[in-house]
Amino acid sequence: MSDILAENLSGKSVMGSDGTELGMLYNITMDLKSGKLHDLVIEPDAELSPRNVDFDLDDTGRFLVPVGRVQAVKDYIVVQR
Repeated sequence: MSDILAENLSGKSVMGSDGTELGMLYNITMDLKSGKLHDLVIEPDAELSPRNVDFDLDDTGRFLVPVGRVQAVKDYIVVQR
């Protein structure tokens, strides 16, 4: 995957590899010491039930998607489901 600036990801839609629209990218978590990225924090789509998604949730109900599950970044961020 080519390099992408974080500012270009802000507010980008996130879609599962099965075509499900998961929501919008809210933030990205990382380890401050190593610089390693951890999770995409996704603001869920209002019509999507969290019970139908196999990702962990944070305290506010946002999806935590491990960055290792990112498959593509174009018009959408596509993550493996």
